[in-house]
Amino acid sequence: MEKLETAEIDKEKTEEPQIRNLGDFWRFFRSELKPRGPIFTPFNIISAPVILIGLVLIVYRFAVGLGPTTNLSQAYPWGMWIGFDVIVGVAFAGGGYALAFIVYVTGVEKYRPILRVTVLNAFLAYVFYAGAIILDIGRWWNAPNPFIGRGFGVSSVMFIVAWHFLLYMLTLGLEFSPAAAEWLGMKRLRKILGSLTLGAVVFGVMLSIHHQSGLGALFAMAKAKIHPLWYTEFIPILFFISSIYAGLSLVIFEGTISHKVFAYQIDEEHHKAYPDILVGLAKICAGVMFAVFFLTLFMVHHDGELALLNTPMGYWFLTEVVGLLLIPCFLYIHGAQTRNLTMIRVAAVLALIGIVLNRLNCVFIAYNWYLPLEEKYYPYWVEIWVTLCIIFVEIWVFRWIINRMPVFRKPPEWASALEKH
Repeated sequence: MEKLETAEIDKEKTEEPQIRNLGDFWRFFRSELKPRGPIFTPFNIISAPVILIGLVLIVYRFAVGLGPTTNLSQAYPWGMWIGFDVIVGVAFAGGGYALAFIVYVTGVEKYRPILRVTVLNAFLAYVFYAGAIILDIGRWWNAPNPFIGRGFGVSSVMFIVAWHFLLYMLTLGLEFSPAAAEWLGMKRLRKILGSLTLGAVVFGVMLSIHHQSGLGALFAMAKAKIHPLWYTEFIPILFFISSIYAGLSLVIFEGTISHKVFAYQIDEEHHKAYPDILVGLAKICAGVMFAVFFLTLFMVHHDGELALLNTPMGYWFLTEVVGLLLIPCFLYIHGAQTRNLTMIRVAAVLALIGIVLNRLNCVFIAYNWYLPLEEKYYPYWVEIWVTLCIIFVEIWVFRWIINRMPVFRKPPEWASALEKH
C-alpha cells in the first residue's frame, strides 16, 4: 500500500463541514470522493486490474453458479471463500473485541491510540469477509431467510452464527461511528454515539465469544471427516481463544505498515508510545498462545492420539503446532523481554500464518484427509482471484477512511472535550 497524501495535502483544508441537511451531506461526500495524492502508484497499478477483473468474476459466479467457478464438490462443500475469506478473516478480526475489552473494560489506556484503527479493521473484515459468505452459497438469494423469518432454523449453529455476524457487524459500526461523526462535524450526534460506546463494547465482546466459538462448533459436528489430531469436542473453545492472539497479531502486522504509510498523520507522542504498545501486545499474544498450545497437546493426550504424531499427518500437525504456534510464542516472549520490535513483528507474521493453516486444515486440508489426492479439493484460480479482489477492495476502503476521518489523527478539540465530561 502506498502513501497517497503528504503532510502538505493534509493541511489543505481543516475547517469542519457545515452539514444541515441531506443536500449538504451529499455535496460534502461528493467532494470527499476526489482522490488525494498521486493516482498512478505501484499499489494502485497492481490492485486496480485485479479488482476490475474480480468484480467481473463475481458477476460471472452469480450468473453461472458454483460449478464452473470453483472446485467444490459433494465431498468438499466449503473451499477458499469460506475457509479463508470467512473463517480466517473472522479470526483476524478478533483484535477488535480483544482491544476494546482491554481499553474500555479493564481501563488500560496505553492501547487507546490504536483502538480506532483496530475497530475499523475488524468492521471492514466483517463487512467484506463475512459478506463473502454469499459467494459460497449455492442459492445465494436465500441468504436473507434467517433474518426475515423464512425458515429460521433456530436449532442450527449456522442460524446462531448468521445472527451473531450481523449483530456484531452493526456493533462494530456503532463503536467506530464517533469517528464518522467527528469527520462530519456533527457534535450532538457525536455526544450521543460516544455515550453508547461502552455498552456497544460489552455487547460486542459477548457476541464475539459466541460467534468465534460458534464457527468452531460447526466443525465439532464433523467428527467422522476431520483428522483426529485436529478434532476435539473442545474445538469451539480453541477457536475462540486463538482468535485473541490472531487478532492482536494482525494489529501488530497492520500497525507496522500503517505507521509507515500514514506516519504524517500520527503525532510525536503516539510515535514514542508505539514501542511500548507492541511490547504489551506481544506479552498478551505470548500468554494466549501458550494457553492454546497447552490445551491442544492436553486434548491430543486426553483423546489418546499421541501415536498419530508419528505419521505424515502428524508431522503436518506438528508443523502447525510447534513451528507456527510454539516458536512464535517464544519469539514473542524474547522480543518483549529484549524490546526487539523486529522479532515481535516476525512472531506476528508466523502466528498469522499459523492461524491461516489451522483454519484451512479444519475446512479442507485435514477435512476428508483419507481421500486420495485426485479427489481432494484445490482452490480454482477464480476463487483465488476473487479473494484477492476482496482483499484489495478492503484496503482501498480502509485507505479512503484513514485519509479522511480522525483514525490516526487526534480527534477535534470539541470531541476531546466531550470525552472529558
